[in-house]
Amino acid sequence: MVLPATNEKVLIDVEDVSFSYGEAIVLSHVSFSIRSGDFLAVIGPNGSGKTTLIKIILGLLKPTQGIVRIMSKPVEEFSDWGKVGYIPQKATSIDPFFPVSVREVVGMGLLSARKDRRLSRKNEQQAVERALSQVGMQDLKDWRIGRLSGGQQQRVFIARAVVNEPDILFLDEPTTGVDASTQEHFYDLLDTLNERKKITIVLITHETGIINKHVRQVACLNRTLSYHGTHEEFCSSEAFKQMLAGGHHVISHRH
Repeated sequence: MVLPATNEKVLIDVEDVSFSYGEAIVLSHVSFSIRSGDFLAVIGPNGSGKTTLIKIILGLLKPTQGIVRIMSKPVEEFSDWGKVGYIPQKATSIDPFFPVSVREVVGMGLLSARKDRRLSRKNEQQAVERALSQVGMQDLKDWRIGRLSGGQQQRVFIARAVVNEPDILFLDEPTTGVDASTQEHFYDLLDTLNERKKITIVLITHETGIINKHVRQVACLNRTLSYHGTHEEFCSSEAFKQMLAGGHHVISHRH
């Protein structure tokens, strides 16, 4: 399915992308676009190629065929990485004795800013404070990162990803191993960043229960793209029926 035309600009354009490890096909002829303002869930079972797809979009892997454009530029020519936030898998797997503070972790995100962007020490501190405030962690800025709970660490790593005020934020399996209550607060935070801060959210997950009140678009991936469209239409799509037939538990309600 193709999403209806909107006035929102295309941030990411994936065109006929395939990828293989040797003879093992991971992705086959995947095409879709991500527009400004989207809150998109990329769903599919383990081994479906979700993480590989995101690494290709971010220029970390080169596709076997096809092209990716970021803000109208081929990914290999794109350099404004301060506009793209990324939280990889297991980002919160922190040694509790690692001697780094919350604000130092967030400050690391400034290293990915544009090369021509030179921030004064004062401006760097303000950027870190602003990012921590957005995720509600400013009161714990001097704590060691290892002292925090899993949910608190999630918030800190979101702050690190948004400290440059990016246009788009990618999150790869961000709630693995986190309890349901913490997950709900986490998604509420992403919703706030999407709605109030106008950050486009792309969430990669095999936990199909995320198809809930926050997500507005869905991309269903299993080597090929079987669906890309609105949440509402996904719930009546053939891809949704196949997921149910395969035994996946999908929460499709909205509040």
